[in-house]
Amino acid sequence: MAEHGLSRVSHRLVADRADVPLGSTTYYFPALSDLVSAAVEQLARSYATEIQEWGRRLAAGEHPRTALVQLAADYLADRARAIVEIELYVAAAREPALRPPAEMWIAQLQEILEPVTGPVRARAVSMLLDGAMLRAVVSGAELDVEALDHALRSVLEPA
Repeated sequence: MAEHGLSRVSHRLVADRADVPLGSTTYYFPALSDLVSAAVEQLARSYATEIQEWGRRLAAGEHPRTALVQLAADYLADRARAIVEIELYVAAAREPALRPPAEMWIAQLQEILEPVTGPVRARAVSMLLDGAMLRAVVSGAELDVEALDHALRSVLEPA
């Protein structure tokens, strides 16, 4: 998925990349949607581990704004992974089967933010992070650290 994009994924490409016979992928994943769903589930498990690390870092007492900007930048360091995750996240808009993992990602982020920010600000911060990371991936640019820091300051430290 990282190499070819979600829309170009096929059983053959996956089998070639995994260096397994084509029959292996079609046996375990009869429909391509089954294969994509399995990938989303794997990403969700990976994301759950990563988001718990974000939670530990926020709970450690580092200033939330500073920690969140750095965590977003760290996340974007692996561009290929970020692109796949964002692509799958957006695919949930068209594929109802992909919505539960996407909704879980949103809920987990908000859950780790709430103790630090409260529920309303957690939703706002989650939206800011999603937008900032999406913009960086779409533009191919680095994360706009200055703008994200300013936006987080506006939400976390209102005048």
